[in-house]
Amino acid sequence: MMRLLSAVFAAIFTATLAFAEVGDDGLHKADWMRDTFKDLSEDLEEATAEGKRLMVILEQRGCIYCKKMHEEVFVVPEIEQYIEDNFFVVQINMFGDIEVTDFDGTALPEKDMAKRWGALFTPSIYFFGEEVTEGSMAPQAAVANMPGAFGRWTTLNMLTWVVEKGYEGDEPFQKYHARKFAEQKG
Repeated sequence: MMRLLSAVFAAIFTATLAFAEVGDDGLHKADWMRDTFKDLSEDLEEATAEGKRLMVILEQRGCIYCKKMHEEVFVVPEIEQYIEDNFFVVQINMFGDIEVTDFDGTALPEKDMAKRWGALFTPSIYFFGEEVTEGSMAPQAAVANMPGAFGRWTTLNMLTWVVEKGYEGDEPFQKYHARKFAEQKG
């Protein structure tokens, strides 16, 4: 019976992997990602108008951790739906050439913006509040940052913490996550 369940799980997991689309730039593409002019102030304005939070995800071609997030975490129906319902997602290619305009008005190719931000890991996910202090760079303006790949519960709890504005309260994310994880597993 265990072998049958393992085989069924493997077939479902393999079928899920087949749906993780990769674009011409080598980055994974999801239906919930927005194709914008990558002007972060405009993106923030549009996200806020839709009642969503701006989420900027920095990725690179061949990143095994990006692949893990797209093929194992973002495809979990609960997470996928939560992102779709609550986030305005803009993807930036760590080594790309498309121009990005930061909140302070600086416009650079993606690869130079990634350097400017001091981004060392992919994926790096930046979350923003409804407003950003004028003249801010994205990393300083972010209310939270997820550097690297995380599992289902950490990711879901980070998304929820951002939407609930946990960063404004007294409970740091690590304590929030521990409490929520105990509830989710219980």
